[in-house]
Amino acid sequence: MKSDIEIAREAKISHISEIGEKLGLKEDDLELYGKYKAKLPLRLIDESQISKKKLILVTAMTPTPAGEGKTTTSIGLTMGLNRIGTKTTVVLREPSLGPVFGIKGGAAGGGYSQVIPMEDINLHFTGDIAAIEKAHNLLSALIDNSLQHRNKDFNLDPRQIKWKRVMDMNERALRHITIGQGGRTQGVPRETGFDITAASEVMATLTLAKDLNDLKERLANIFIGYTWDKEPVYARDLNAQGAMAALLKDAIKPNLVQTLEGNPAIIHGGPFANIATGTNSLIATKMGLSLSDYVVTEAGFASDLGAEKFLNIKSQYGGLSPNTAVVVATVRALKHHGGAKDFNKTDPEAVKKGLANLDKHMENMKLYNLSPVVAINRFPTDTEEELQIVKDYCDKQGVESSVVEGFARGGEGAVDLAEKVIKTAEACTTCFEPLYDFDWSIEKKVDTIAQKVYGADHVEYSLKAKKDIQSITELGFVKLPVCIAKTQNSLSDDKKLLGRPEGFTVKIREVELNAGAGFVVPIAGNIMRMPGLPKQPSSEKIDVDEDGNITGLF
Repeated sequence: MKSDIEIAREAKISHISEIGEKLGLKEDDLELYGKYKAKLPLRLIDESQISKKKLILVTAMTPTPAGEGKTTTSIGLTMGLNRIGTKTTVVLREPSLGPVFGIKGGAAGGGYSQVIPMEDINLHFTGDIAAIEKAHNLLSALIDNSLQHRNKDFNLDPRQIKWKRVMDMNERALRHITIGQGGRTQGVPRETGFDITAASEVMATLTLAKDLNDLKERLANIFIGYTWDKEPVYARDLNAQGAMAALLKDAIKPNLVQTLEGNPAIIHGGPFANIATGTNSLIATKMGLSLSDYVVTEAGFASDLGAEKFLNIKSQYGGLSPNTAVVVATVRALKHHGGAKDFNKTDPEAVKKGLANLDKHMENMKLYNLSPVVAINRFPTDTEEELQIVKDYCDKQGVESSVVEGFARGGEGAVDLAEKVIKTAEACTTCFEPLYDFDWSIEKKVDTIAQKVYGADHVEYSLKAKKDIQSITELGFVKLPVCIAKTQNSLSDDKKLLGRPEGFTVKIREVELNAGAGFVVPIAGNIMRMPGLPKQPSSEKIDVDEDGNITGLF
């Protein structure tokens, strides 16, 4: 089969104005970025239409390192829904350059279920992530400038600064650094570091903002650290929010592109799900719901991470009411969670053992009163016997399932899934119920997620975590939702516990405040916010010829 980039390059691509027409837009409604990309102005959002439309959330079972094709399935489902006559838009996150040059090599779908122009989407796109990076680092520069000039208004304690710098690249050497060396004119020496831009609070803030004014207000609320007198300092104390918002005035607008079959696709925002919210922007989702009858959107990793945060944080902030959830499963992932070492070897028994993991993710969607549909993303090595095991299991659980071949056949390979999704979504109008109330204590919110969603017996808080919660409570932010940071490789906080672990304790080692984004971050285990490159990074395969044609993205 041809590579992703070969398929994308050979596809017939329409002018973006033609895609806009499918959404009822005129050319003047689009802010063009060349022929095939456009920004959508926020005035196109129509709050009165949103509740009348159907919102489909795509999540997955616990992934393997290779990924299970959640984005590919989302795009294939969108194309399948359009094939059977619905007006459907897919709304996705923007790829980070870190994974593109690291392991994944691209994140715009795969095979015949892609969004295009694939090269642009994976590399720079419309500059949103770069703008987020600059806004974040502007605040970093203002903090160190304040230290340099000994701002007496709030007398910031350099040992208590919580704000780092960011860059959109995997660079382990910058995780922990010392700055300000070289004399008095070079700044105040202190320890700090870099996170990847996808982990930036500015990224999370942008994805949860309602409009530019709300974004500016949220940026002002970013917590920086403490003074020598133990008083809190926020971005507004440096009067940073105006300039930061100015850098983000275009980045706040969602991006319109298209699928391989010429369906509308909106891409906006890119926070990781294991360390942040893991969903596209609230603005992008509302834009899709304003312009289409159906919106397919995905949340990072599995139901215990991206979906949990989509449903408990984003949906509550935005007043969204999803109508169904698609749980992506693969025979490969089931084998992995069933203890198999070779995904390509036929192993029905390992598939059966791995079903416990899928069962938990179906159960998790039911916690929100949603009826899940299982999308079995087919790989060439899957046998009919293995696929039938999964289908039979879903039947016994009373859950609709469908073998999806979007990768190999595009929208045609997802028509059956589309029909089952419509059936399930139409049966749910206002069925969605969040798992917790923002007014609950931080501990109660964390305990609820850990016990109900992860399946833990207990939650254990370190002494530091308890002190952090006390500080957050004293600052008046106890009623914020919680965005738990943990491994994506297990339902637990231990990446080695595969399948459906039981009898475990979730250990919260610290709790951070993201007052600008509007949530609290309990951290379970050692979460890496600045990844490193692998021994053989994907960047080694990427090249460009003299005509500007890129190769090596996959």
